[in-house]
Amino acid sequence: MKKSILAILTVGTIAFTSCTKDDTPSTVSSSFELKVDDLKGSITSGTVTLDASKTYTLTGGLVVKSPAKLIIPAGTVIKSDPTADSERAKTIYIAVERGAKIYINGTATQPVVMTSGKASPAQSDWGGLIICGDAKVNTGDNGTSEVGGLLYGGNNNDDSSGEITYLKVSYTGSKFSDTKEYNGVSFFGVGRGTIVNNIYTFESGDDAVEFFGGAVNATNLVLINSYDDSLDYADGYIGTISNVYISGISFGGVEGSNNGANDIALPMTDAKINNISIVKGTDAKFTASEKAINFKEGGGKQTYTNLFVDGITTFAKLDLGTGATARIAAGDFKVNGMNYVAANNTTSTYVTTQTGAGAGATLPTWAAWTK
Repeated sequence: MKKSILAILTVGTIAFTSCTKDDTPSTVSSSFELKVDDLKGSITSGTVTLDASKTYTLTGGLVVKSPAKLIIPAGTVIKSDPTADSERAKTIYIAVERGAKIYINGTATQPVVMTSGKASPAQSDWGGLIICGDAKVNTGDNGTSEVGGLLYGGNNNDDSSGEITYLKVSYTGSKFSDTKEYNGVSFFGVGRGTIVNNIYTFESGDDAVEFFGGAVNATNLVLINSYDDSLDYADGYIGTISNVYISGISFGGVEGSNNGANDIALPMTDAKINNISIVKGTDAKFTASEKAINFKEGGGKQTYTNLFVDGITTFAKLDLGTGATARIAAGDFKVNGMNYVAANNTTSTYVTTQTGAGAGATLPTWAAWTK
C-alpha cells in the first residue's frame, strides 16, 4: 500500500433523500451532480443517496468531503469504467474524508457491489475504497492517506465514519507507481463508532483490507485472492476483528505492525483477532512467502484466538528488531491461548483443535452470502 492521488471536483445542483439512520438527516440538499454513467467528483455538502435500481459507472475519484454524507442502498452496483487503461485505473476510487460519512447498507441477499466494469475483469482494474477518520494513530494526528491524499488521524477513538454492511469489493489494487498501490478497503484512523461487518474482497492487487491506526472493530471478513497481504494492520491500530476467512495468500495471511519508523511508538498496536482461518490456497501462484502471520515493524501486541492455518508449514515471519523481540519476550504475541515461542515456528501447535472462522479450511456458513 502506498501514496496518493488528487480528487476531481464536480459542481451541479440536485436534492437527495437520506437513509433511515438516526444520525443522518431526513432530507438534505446537496450541490453534487449525480451522473449514473459518469460517477466522479467531490461531494462537498448535504447527503447524496444512490439509486439501487441503477448500475453506476465510476469514471474517476469519488470523494465524500466533510461534512457530507453518501448513502449506498442495498443492491446497488458500482462498476469501474470499462474503457480505463492502467493509467486511468489509478484515478478511479471512492474515498471518504475525515469528518464525512458513508453508509453502505447492503444485506445478505442484496449486498452492495463495487467491481470492475471490464468484460474480462482482473486484479488492479480500479483503485478501491478509502475511509479516513479522526481516531488515534501513532504516526501523528494529521497524516495523509496513502491513496486519495486525504488527512486522517486525531484523538477521538469513538469517531464515526458511518457504516459498511454487506459489501463486495472486487478487482481492486490499481498501481500508482512501483511503491504505491490501492487496497480493497483501507481504513485510515477510523474510530470505533463506525460499524463494519460483512466485507468480501476478491482479486485485490495489493492488500485486501488494511487498518492504519484507529480503533474501529470489524466482523465477518472474507478475503479471497490477494496479491500482497490479505489482512493488514499497523500504526497503533487498537481494535477487535472477529470471524475472518482468508484464502489465496501471496505474501502474509496477516501482516501486523506497530510503526515502520519507530517500532515502539505509542499508542502501540493492540489487535485482537478472533476466529480466523488462514488458507494458503491451491493455486501455485499463492506462495504465502511471508507466512501465516508477518510480525513486522515492532509487531505491537497481537492476540489470535481460535486461529486455524492450512498449507503453510512455517507459522510466522518475525521482525528481529529490538521492539519485536521485546514484545515476544513479554508475551504480547499470543496464539490460541499460548505465548508465541520463536523456536517453535510451526503451525502444528496452533491448529490441531481449532475451527478458525467456523469450518477450518472450508468457507464457513456465515459467509455463504459471498457465493
